[in-house]
Amino acid sequence: MNRIFYLLCFSLIMLQSCGGTKAISGSNIKKLKTEKIITNHYNKSFNYNTINARVRVKYDNGKQSFSPSVTLRMEKDKKIWLSAKLLGITLAKVLITPEKVSYYEKINSTYFEGNFELLSEWLGTDLDFEKVQQILLGQALFDLRDDKYLSSIENQKYQLQPKKELELFERLFVINPDTFKMFSQQLKQPIENRNLLVNYKSYQRVGNQDFPKEIRVEASGDSSKTSINIDYRSVDYNARVSFPFKIPSGYEQVTIE
Repeated sequence: MNRIFYLLCFSLIMLQSCGGTKAISGSNIKKLKTEKIITNHYNKSFNYNTINARVRVKYDNGKQSFSPSVTLRMEKDKKIWLSAKLLGITLAKVLITPEKVSYYEKINSTYFEGNFELLSEWLGTDLDFEKVQQILLGQALFDLRDDKYLSSIENQKYQLQPKKELELFERLFVINPDTFKMFSQQLKQPIENRNLLVNYKSYQRVGNQDFPKEIRVEASGDSSKTSINIDYRSVDYNARVSFPFKIPSGYEQVTIE
């Protein structure tokens, strides 16, 4: 089965396009307390109820590569909806909620409804609704307010590392000093030899807020490597949006062994 990452195709993440890429400065970066860096990060969270975006995605897992156009819609903390097209033809739709992942694709007439195990398998690392949502918004994968972190200044960026790591994860967060949005974040699972690296190559102004412009996601495992480039072409927020999703009759269900 072609497991084309119609989903996130990302995830994984918006502009009526007011403004272009926001330059990252930081030549005079201030030394701040760790708690202040974290507070600023959450104070700069993108404030929205809904998002409607046009996205260009480049996906490559070493065996397959493609570049569909994706319509991305989000309702904060409730839904992430994607519709992927190639040459103007709808190939797949995905609906992600905090409870489950649902998708169908037309090439092989297959569908899936279930937990996040399939999405995690596609990217080679454990994911859930919140992590997908945060990646797309330029926010930390984990809630930084839940743990104690050590901060330092590296390459004119704020770098955060946990004082005490989780049993199964190693985490590293790098934050822009001018916007307090994520510059990069890394999640390692040493026992399973999994690594997820998310780089935010640029940001843009959406309304009067900072929002990702281009995101690069790299996931690797024992014998696999997947890269996904997400380029937001246009973004609207707080507009009325719908999330049409109905699995066509006659499609074969995909199961995870």
